[in-house]
Amino acid sequence: MRNGTAPARPALSPLLKLVLEVGPLVVFFVMNARSGIFEATAAFMVAVALALAATYILARQVPILPLVSGVFVLAFGALTLSLNDELFIKLKPTVVNLLFGAILFAGLAFGRPLLQPLLGSMLRLTGQGWRRLTAMWAGFFLVLAVLNEIVWRSFPTDFWVSFKLFGIMPLTLVFSALAIYLVRKETIPEGGERPEEKHVEEKHVEERRVRGKRPEEKQNPPADRGPKP
Repeated sequence: MRNGTAPARPALSPLLKLVLEVGPLVVFFVMNARSGIFEATAAFMVAVALALAATYILARQVPILPLVSGVFVLAFGALTLSLNDELFIKLKPTVVNLLFGAILFAGLAFGRPLLQPLLGSMLRLTGQGWRRLTAMWAGFFLVLAVLNEIVWRSFPTDFWVSFKLFGIMPLTLVFSALAIYLVRKETIPEGGERPEEKHVEEKHVEERRVRGKRPEEKQNPPADRGPKP
């Protein structure tokens, strides 16, 4: 490290990120089909731990959302195996999604769109854009929690496992693309602010300049002090 600057962290490619996120779910699905939910839970825990470790080795950091989700997988998976009760691994998505949604909504209530520090390196949005994006994701997390409760309570375990891979993951990808599309007008172009924001700011500056004039300057023009003919 020179001149007090830290080396830049390597960025993972989108494809590799997808593999690391979807891989443990594929392991969970395959092992459930072959051996049952308890063996699948154990394999899922190992796969999640390996995915987090690989992410750290490759990127020198682990994003907060996968990290929190991984910790809950390990905790609820351990409860499932130690108590021989699949209820805990089924409740895990509900608890995690409710937690994420509640945290994002709480941040908005205090005027802090918490997605901005998480995604600020990838997206350049206005303050309004970050608030809208955070609100949409907070609502989506709550929807996922409700969907998980409906599915695991209404359908067999095998269907719930399949829904995690072939239902939740596609829904999340589609929603991600839709959310970015809906806030596209709030995107700040490279190198500065949006043109309409610049125009508004210039208008405000002009208004402040006019209001700042002294009354005598606006009412009485300066007298002509030149020589009279």
